[in-house]
Amino acid sequence: MRIALINENSQAAKNAVIEHALKKVVEPMGFTVDNYGMYTAEDEAQLTYVQVGILAAVLLNSGAADYVITGCGTGEGAMLACNSFPGVICGHVEDPLDAYTFAQINDGNAIAIPFAKGFGWGGDLNLEYIFEKLFCEESGQGYPRERAVPEQRNKRILDEVKKITYQDICTILKNLDQDLVKGALAGEHFQEYFFANCKSDKIAACVKEILA
Repeated sequence: MRIALINENSQAAKNAVIEHALKKVVEPMGFTVDNYGMYTAEDEAQLTYVQVGILAAVLLNSGAADYVITGCGTGEGAMLACNSFPGVICGHVEDPLDAYTFAQINDGNAIAIPFAKGFGWGGDLNLEYIFEKLFCEESGQGYPRERAVPEQRNKRILDEVKKITYQDICTILKNLDQDLVKGALAGEHFQEYFFANCKSDKIAACVKEILA
């Protein structure tokens, strides 16, 4: 699994702490982490939580990432922005129980964590425990297990609903304010990671056209 880490501007200073906790948990599992930044609050490429949603959607729809770890001060803005796009099911995760139940019941592909609200002493440990419970088992098995069949059915229904209620991601990217989109894709390592791992020629061509 390839996991993308994305930080918006208000919590960019915590990027190294989050990356350390994430890699500590998932690299022994054989997963790869691509850190798309922001890396510091002073980065030239500044991401708002809205742009986090754009970037997450580009990565997940193109196959450049299988999962996105993101957040903001409360986690709410990043979660709402991510869920504004097709191909993204983002949960709001504050603790390990949230992580486990979201993975098993909702079978999503992104989480938004509050990196300011409640992030005090032991915040780094809470991140580790969140990532452990998020990835400890195959996603979508249901919880409790006797509820697996209806929960999996509901997930399939949601996937089909999102196919109807959302436009194609390339159409969305071209219709959005282009400065907003370019800003979302302006990270220091975006092109390095994205084009090396993108599995969609259509989305790659769309991104190249936008960045040209």
